[in-house]
Amino acid sequence: MAKKKELRRIIATDCGSTTTKAIMIEKIGGEYRQTTRGEAPTTVEAPFEDVTKGGLNSIIELEELRGCQLIDGNDIIRPFDGKDGADIYISTSSAGGGLQMMVGGAVKAMTGESAERCALGAGAIVMDVLAANDRRLPHERIDRIRQLRPDMMLLSGGTDGGTITHVAELAEQIAAADPKPRLGIQYKLPVIYAGNKDARSTIKEILGEKSALDITENIRPSLEEENLQPARAKIQDLFEEHVMAHAPGYPKLMKLVDVPIMPTPAAVGEIMKTIAKEEKINIVGVDIGGATTDVFSVFGEIFNRSVSANLGMSYSISNVFAEAGLDNVMRWVPFGMDELDLRNRIKNKMIRPTTIPQSLAELMVEQAVAREALRLAFEQHKLLAVGLKGIQQERTISDTFDQSATGKTLINMLELDLIVGSGGVLSHAPRRSQSAQMIIDSFLPEGITQLAVDSIFMMPHLGVLSTIDKKAATEVFEKDCMVRLGTCVAPLGDSKKSVKCFDIKIDMPDGSIKNESVMYGEYRMIKMPVGEKALCTVTPTKNFDMGQGRGKPIEGMLHGGIVGIFFDARGRRPFKIPSKKDERLRKLIEWLKVADVYPRYAV
Repeated sequence: MAKKKELRRIIATDCGSTTTKAIMIEKIGGEYRQTTRGEAPTTVEAPFEDVTKGGLNSIIELEELRGCQLIDGNDIIRPFDGKDGADIYISTSSAGGGLQMMVGGAVKAMTGESAERCALGAGAIVMDVLAANDRRLPHERIDRIRQLRPDMMLLSGGTDGGTITHVAELAEQIAAADPKPRLGIQYKLPVIYAGNKDARSTIKEILGEKSALDITENIRPSLEEENLQPARAKIQDLFEEHVMAHAPGYPKLMKLVDVPIMPTPAAVGEIMKTIAKEEKINIVGVDIGGATTDVFSVFGEIFNRSVSANLGMSYSISNVFAEAGLDNVMRWVPFGMDELDLRNRIKNKMIRPTTIPQSLAELMVEQAVAREALRLAFEQHKLLAVGLKGIQQERTISDTFDQSATGKTLINMLELDLIVGSGGVLSHAPRRSQSAQMIIDSFLPEGITQLAVDSIFMMPHLGVLSTIDKKAATEVFEKDCMVRLGTCVAPLGDSKKSVKCFDIKIDMPDGSIKNESVMYGEYRMIKMPVGEKALCTVTPTKNFDMGQGRGKPIEGMLHGGIVGIFFDARGRRPFKIPSKKDERLRKLIEWLKVADVYPRYAV
């Protein structure tokens, strides 16, 4: 077997909807490090209409900063000769709105949800879920397909050997709609069939002439089994073959790269899966943008992704306010302000989406809204990341006949090891303590949980790199991508009075032993630098649980960070903030002082 060629210099780009970001990764002293970063406006729209121009412009910035030559004409110089060129060029893309899909299934709560999970995991935005039982008339589904004009459709339905009636009806409706893809109107719409294998000939007869039909393995071969990977791989293949091939300049970009271009969210999912597998941990990642918030999770090696298309910090900020409600946003604002002032600030951000806060008060309001956007996106993610519906399980008499009875969410906060935040409001917060506070307040971690943010949003680049060199991707993720904020220690439980919540014994890195007792309602922090670790034993009192059961001690590792180690005994399920204004403001200010979150409240 031929020895794998060593990569000494890697160029990676992420073509976003507005900005194309390039990074250079080099092998220095036996380890891979990100050495240079550049960016340029994405050029998918007029007057350029050629995505490669933005990509090459971002690489030119790498040339200037690194003092080397990477481009010859309109091509990347290969291989790396010790000074110029690179061994490999890879790219991800969400330009042109990313991959937009509609999915269909026989039963919405079963094959419909499996199809949705499949498409989301492949990096798509799911525009709608069609199902035989979605309470829409056939002509309404046909109109919906015509209106949305997705890039691609995924049709599932029926377990192998089951009925073919419902999936055949959905196929007839897709054929009647005769949808044209959003990009390349003269081409046939790509449709993937991943349903009951007995219906394949029927589906081919109905959709074979009307669409660019591809058939793959059933995503739900039985009620107890979900097989998403073959359909996900097919989605990504067709994304490159059909969607990208028809977008401005993408055929040129596809010739420039050394491995297939991945949708940006799919690439982020890849690095999440890689890190979870390599470190044997459960992980949650979030990318909060201007219009959408993506949440990724890996629990027990099961990967899930959700897209909250109406929760973002600029274009969608008014949707966050509407969905969360005035009281939920106001509860995080640590100063007195009236409702009209808050509404005006939020609307100003929506109509001027590229502005950034110009005062401390504006920053506080933006970060208050961010907490609610993150909370709501995570709640939506929990609803999607569930056990399979429809399988045989122990049930009560009342739900014996409920076909939509659902499995529990796979998101177990007491078993979560790491939360990674990304997106401008988290990665570029003026103080890292603000990022840590937003993550803790939004996700309400339980047990012992590490906190981190993506330094410059290089997770997409590392995701596609992980498919060809896991060592390079994981080393750069650990050393350059992930900014460790610290660790949060928080028991599950509630109390009506101030009682002792837990004791913690910490074997400090210098050899000393630190003992702390934390009362219910308290919120504290101690410093521990990045790179330091400390073994701890947490003993909760009888009303509180750290993951082993109420009152039972656990051992865990505290990872130091830029901010520190948080002891959060403010309660979980429910987490309470005082409703009375004066008491609420006093509590908020008390919590913000703990990590010196805002200069106004510095201790």
